[in-house]
Amino acid sequence: MTQAPSEITKAAPIWGTGRRKSAVARVRLLPGSGKILVNDREVDAYFTEEKDRQSARSPLVATKQMTTYDIFVRAEGGGPTGQADAVKLGIARALKKADPALEQALRAGGFMTRDPRMKERKKYGQKGARKRFQFSKR
Repeated sequence: MTQAPSEITKAAPIWGTGRRKSAVARVRLLPGSGKILVNDREVDAYFTEEKDRQSARSPLVATKQMTTYDIFVRAEGGGPTGQADAVKLGIARALKKADPALEQALRAGGFMTRDPRMKERKKYGQKGARKRFQFSKR
């Protein structure tokens, strides 16, 4: 049940969820001028590293939709890089819902694939996931 780009209204925005490590980003897409707000702050103010800003914008740049939609993001958990990658996936999923014709460009750019790498659990009898307690012969 996908909506055509003309059917997106303020009453019915397009939603997309992105996850990376322990970060989760809920993305809301509305027709507009290209404003991106993450947790009620401009994307440039929220992400201090340039690589994180570029990562968050990359699906829009790849599909040439920089000035088509206003994007509102609620990001939580993880660190800045994890949140930026979660925002990237959320924006890509929302763009695909808004216009299914963009899916090919998003897949070609690698934006539709969730990064499965997660933190490995700590094991009992060890100091961490891989690190062991110091071994003593005597």
